[in-house]
Amino acid sequence: MEYTAEEIQRKYSAAMDSVTMLNAGKPLGTTDDEWSDRVRRNVEHLKTMVAKDFWQGQDMTPMQDAIATHDS
Repeated sequence: MEYTAEEIQRKYSAAMDSVTMLNAGKPLGTTDDEWSDRVRRNVEHLKTMVAKDFWQGQDMTPMQDAIATHDS
């Protein structure tokens, strides 16, 4: 499937939202189990996105760093 530049940018922004959430750390009021689940889901999302072949030169370093930091 081919994506437009705008669609690719939206996908990149969504992935960067995961990076931001992971890097912000566990929010107050979130249980350890909730946080672990959230981290797991977002790391899996980032792994999926990094593996895509439609990127057009976007910097994947923040995603790769978040995966390396939070993948358990």
